[in-house]
Amino acid sequence: MKVLITGGAGFIGSTVASACLDHGITPVILDNLVTGRREFTGGRDFYEGDIADGPLLDRIFAEHPDIDAAIHCAALIVVPESVAEPLRYYRENVAKTVSLLEHLQRNGCDRLLFSSSASIYTPGEDFTVDESSALDPLSPYARTKMLMELVFKDTAEAKGMRVLSLRYFNPIGADPQLRTGLQAAAPSHALGKLIEARRSGEPFRITGTDWPTRDGSGIRDYVHVWDLARAHVAALQHFDEALPADGPGRYEVINLGTGEGTTVRELVAAFETVTGAPLPTEEAGPRPGDNAGAFTRSDKAARLLDWRPELSLEQGIADTLAWFSRRQAVLA
Repeated sequence: MKVLITGGAGFIGSTVASACLDHGITPVILDNLVTGRREFTGGRDFYEGDIADGPLLDRIFAEHPDIDAAIHCAALIVVPESVAEPLRYYRENVAKTVSLLEHLQRNGCDRLLFSSSASIYTPGEDFTVDESSALDPLSPYARTKMLMELVFKDTAEAKGMRVLSLRYFNPIGADPQLRTGLQAAAPSHALGKLIEARRSGEPFRITGTDWPTRDGSGIRDYVHVWDLARAHVAALQHFDEALPADGPGRYEVINLGTGEGTTVRELVAAFETVTGAPLPTEEAGPRPGDNAGAFTRSDKAARLLDWRPELSLEQGIADTLAWFSRRQAVLA
């Protein structure tokens, strides 16, 4: 099997590509390297360019006519940045995805996995959600994910495409073989900020301490990126079972999380356990676009994809630390 991965030089996409290779699936990478890294494409079929570039997509399919499916990971993802630059996010994440769909259809690619986000959900009172939960995205970034899902759903119903939308919770960790990991030197998510605080000696800032959670800090479902990558492989392997070509449904949503909610304060405690050292903290208000968070209560991925997470929160922290200790040697 051969698969096109847009954004395949980024954190998620490159890890998915590694998992594909480990399972005998050949990835073809398309990335404009705005946030992705060329170093993550070594030994892989790589095309540098934009997902909206029709002639480039036509060339990729002409040179790889045996591509069986596409995985769409390309997107801008920083929530505060999306609040400051909403038009950029709608252009890059939504408008260009519409163009990508047209190029995929023209080239006969009718299987698509979409990297979506659990940030589009409205959590229940216990902060759990499943695939039928109400949607209320609170940032431009999250709204771009919801809009793209609507585009995929309408396109699947009208044009014969089949789309599995994989709603991620909060990825942590790295490829266990340390081939790839977080490419940003200063990640905007909590674990990246914890590592930066440890390096700099500055207190870690807990942004938002008045949420109605058990300790006032935000709650998240931290899923190891390697578990996410395995889920994509499982989705490729079970695609026709989950979405039969002659079935009534052409579009399906699946949550990818651990089913365990971890507050930011609990994440700090786990980080201290893994590192063996205390970490000073300070409290601050929520960032623009932040919300209390959520975790999944769904077993749909197990039923449709035969996938379950295997790696722990502590393993995700340890693998992230291992990657950051090696990052400089990998990234020029």
